[in-house]
Amino acid sequence: QVQLVESGGGLVQAGGSLRLSCAASGNIFRINAMGWYRQAPGKQRDLVATITSSGTTNYADSAKGRFTVTRDNAKNTVYLQMNSLKPEDTAVYYCKAITSIGLNYWGQGTQVTVSS
Repeated sequence: QVQLVESGGGLVQAGGSLRLSCAASGNIFRINAMGWYRQAPGKQRDLVATITSSGTTNYADSAKGRFTVTRDNAKNTVYLQMNSLKPEDTAVYYCKAITSIGLNYWGQGTQVTVSS
């Protein structure tokens, strides 16, 4: 089992920044990749960014140039730095861990609200 706890969400004005954190615990040695997803009301959960254990990153087009995903393996934590936030970034942001045997674990989510 892997447990994920997100933090760092909140209310910010358009153009502002937030940094989300996701701390992993449990069978962390099994984690290959971690990532961030988001879900706005009435919409599906979409990829924001992912990072592998070796540091390879992948971003949704909407996140490229504004968001940066990083990983601190010593702290078992993944971060999402979000800059130049827009109202359309408003969503619940979820952390996800993918293990070496293909299991997926999700955090409880953290709300990000961007006001115009």
